[in-house]
Amino acid sequence: MQLSEQQSFNQALIQLSVLLYQVDGVVTLSEQDYLSDIVDSLSWESPICPEAFLNDTIYQTRKAIDTGDAVSYMRSLKNALSFDADKTLEVAMAITGVDGERSEAETELLSLLTHKVLAKALVSGSETVQ
Repeated sequence: MQLSEQQSFNQALIQLSVLLYQVDGVVTLSEQDYLSDIVDSLSWESPICPEAFLNDTIYQTRKAIDTGDAVSYMRSLKNALSFDADKTLEVAMAITGVDGERSEAETELLSLLTHKVLAKALVSGSETVQ
């Protein structure tokens, strides 16, 4: 089954969110609540239910972090996240700040996200708004 661009974006947004809240090794209740709110707010058009997708994402993300592949994991989401770069950035900023502080690891991934992964999409998106 071919996923729509919207569904691919929704899944990538969940994957990015899980990566960002897990990368510092501390998972807070506020981060989990925020992620739950994100998942609940997304329109879902996949044969895989959101809960099963989230559980697999948590496993895959943990594996990427443990093997030192967090950066390449995030880069693999580039095309899907670029579908709505503004929302991606909004969610990334919120999930990394919802617990009251951003760790160094979270800050590094946010910088990579804005300056490398989403840079073109963010710039072209702001040009079409003006």
